Amino acid sequence: MPLQIIVGAQWGDEGKGRIVDWFASRADLSARYNGGDNAGHTVTVGPRIFKLHLLPSGIIHPQVTAVLGNGMVINPRTLFEEMDILNGSGISTSPDRLRISYAAHLITPSHQALDKALEGARGKDNIGTTGRGIGPAYTDKATRRGLRVADMLAPDFPERVGDHVAETNRTLRMYTAPELDPAPVCAQYREFADRLKPYIADTSLELHAAMQAGKIILVEAAQGTLLDLDFGTYPFVTSSSTTAPAALTGLGLGLDAARTASVVGVVKAFQTRVGSGPFPTELTGDLAMRLRGSGANPWDEYGTTTGRPRRVGWLDGVLLRYAVRINGLSELTVTKLDVLSGMENIKLCTAYRQAGKTLDDLPFGPSDLSPYEPVYEQFPGWKEDVGGVRNWNELPSAARDYLDRIASLAGVPIRLASVGPERDQVVEKV
Repeated sequence: MPLQIIVGAQWGDEGKGRIVDWFASRADLSARYNGGDNAGHTVTVGPRIFKLHLLPSGIIHPQVTAVLGNGMVINPRTLFEEMDILNGSGISTSPDRLRISYAAHLITPSHQALDKALEGARGKDNIGTTGRGIGPAYTDKATRRGLRVADMLAPDFPERVGDHVAETNRTLRMYTAPELDPAPVCAQYREFADRLKPYIADTSLELHAAMQAGKIILVEAAQGTLLDLDFGTYPFVTSSSTTAPAALTGLGLGLDAARTASVVGVVKAFQTRVGSGPFPTELTGDLAMRLRGSGANPWDEYGTTTGRPRRVGWLDGVLLRYAVRINGLSELTVTKLDVLSGMENIKLCTAYRQAGKTLDDLPFGPSDLSPYEPVYEQFPGWKEDVGGVRNWNELPSAARDYLDRIASLAGVPIRLASVGPERDQVVEKV
């Protein structure tokens, strides 16, 4: 398929980065269409671990051109930090390998200050933002007062930044939060603009031309379906559209692109989320610690961006089926199957129960999940270490049975399963 869209089918942190890396070995372009540096995608290549927040994971492959789409909000400081890390590792981030949409919006220190002030004002009702200014940047975009990447090409760009900071300071005063000095922000963003100018492009046009030429475009979503602004566990969501259909508007592609698209949903073999919000299958105690890990290695359940321990629980088949429908998933990839090795029993939520009734689907989306009690099926676990398995039929029969039930519950096939953090620890069902 010329267009391959990879989305998270849970609350983010599904392991999309390394799955994108797997698909990127056969791609020509790798594009991000939503979010900002609140995303965290980890790719492990031998002894090297790359933690990317803005750059598409596919850029690690030398033949891939990376694209930051118009649907994104971009913090130039974070972007340059990632570029410098990759350049230092021998991975080029030159303008011929990295293209940035002129219509993407910029994140500034003003947005970060507002994010922290707003979250602080919520008190105990905070929604657990990353504090990176994502929400305020999208707010500025919606109210038509944001700074776009194209503004960096304007001679009066520093003055526009100064006006932006002054406007923010008026709001910060309302929250009795510290105000910002415009001068250093203006100077810094003038330097950012000088460095970024060669990368600015009409990426919509370039992606269209690539599709016309028959090139393979790998599209990488940030966060996950259940964090979508419209279809997630509102208000405990992100500020952008995280679902597959948003890839078209977030990259400037027409509906004709959808006719050739495949949509891969990435889902963990269990359920996790970072921050506040509903979680029907959440576990606590020793079992939660077993699934989360100690934090001693990158494969443990601690947020790539926040470093916060993730909440963990059994896989929720009701929410997974919802993600399949909302995204139009073609297939699933299951990650972290190896984490379940050694468990005596594994549970899978197959339905919800409310007031004595069993529900296979959500009546009004996942915003309020408090009335529902999970209905579980229990499966025998397996003791074998699956980290070295590369053939589907060599997986323990109990593991295959568990995967088969996930596929039947979701209504789409499982093509891949990851059995460890390394880029080659993937088993493909052929």
